Amino acid sequence: MFKRLDDLGASSLGEDADMFGDTLEEAIQCGPRTHDLPFKLQTIAELKTLLACTDAEIDHVTWALIRIDPTADVEEPPNWGRFPSLRAFWSAVLHAFEHDPEVQEQGDT
Repeated sequence: MFKRLDDLGASSLGEDADMFGDTLEEAIQCGPRTHDLPFKLQTIAELKTLLACTDAEIDHVTWALIRIDPTADVEEPPNWGRFPSLRAFWSAVLHAFEHDPEVQEQGDT
């Protein structure tokens, strides 16, 4: 159901997410930059579907999709950052994809 989000869990939001940035926010921002427009648009649609779920459903789905805990205080790398909830995390991912320049340009046409 969340094929694109699962793909992010295998790349920028995977267990080696620190390879995509020194902070969790940088790893999130890297996601849109490494994919084409159809992937970005499909990801936005999946994120909107996910965020329409209850917090319990988001929690359940998240652990199947990504290999990191965005709510945990991670000591390595230092100052990695964290989110107060999984809903806040996925909202930040949605924001990154929606504000990607290629997506913004698509919306202007």
